[in-house]
Amino acid sequence: MSRDPAPPRHFERIAFLSSGTPEADAAMAALTARHGAVAPEDADVLVALGGDGLMLQTLHRFMGSGKPVYGMNRGSVGFLMNEYAEDGLSERLLAAHASTIHPLVMRALSADGCVSESRAINEVSLLRSSYQAAKMRISVDGAERLGELVADGILVATPAGSTAYNLSVNGPILPLDAPLMALTPISAFRPRRWRGALLPHTAKVTIDILEADKRPVNAVADHSEIRNVLRVDVEMDHATGLVLLHDPGHSLDERILREQFGP
Repeated sequence: MSRDPAPPRHFERIAFLSSGTPEADAAMAALTARHGAVAPEDADVLVALGGDGLMLQTLHRFMGSGKPVYGMNRGSVGFLMNEYAEDGLSERLLAAHASTIHPLVMRALSADGCVSESRAINEVSLLRSSYQAAKMRISVDGAERLGELVADGILVATPAGSTAYNLSVNGPILPLDAPLMALTPISAFRPRRWRGALLPHTAKVTIDILEADKRPVNAVADHSEIRNVLRVDVEMDHATGLVLLHDPGHSLDERILREQFGP
């Protein structure tokens, strides 16, 4: 992740995106009446009106476009969003701080022999899909590190995603500019006291599913799910940068820092 001193100073063309809730649609109508609107493909900046789910959808939809995204919370969860206000949007956009984050890329080999590639902004999760715990072998950069993990699953999280699912399964919170990924087990049974690992952001994690027929596992990259996987490779996609805009004093790295001290 990198922090730019200021976003580009040309936000004349704004595209508004709504999550589709009544609150988000009303906000979109009010802001469009004030500022006009262009198609997202023609915009200098994207303004997402909703919750964190919409923010992730927007980042995925426009991944690779280089368009900055400024979110305003009109949803239930707004960790990635700014506070909503109808007034002063142009000034807020010009004053906003830019953070560039990089997604994970997941390559999953499924039982039918297909290889699927997906990207994740928060985390890649491997989850058991039957009543039996999964058995997995974990390698990092081609070297086996854990011959057998028996657990409900395991996940690899980015710093931006470390406060999401990763935190809920007792994974570490990572500063946004930390050159790290979190490797966190989900309800580990064996080794019972293994709590995961912090890996360099350059690492390639390989997870092989053991006894896949008896203990099936699904792999999920944010909202993209691959069923019955045999092997999953995860690494950070440093070639793809996603730009988020936040109001001064409420940057993403500041929010992650606060998470470590607040309730």
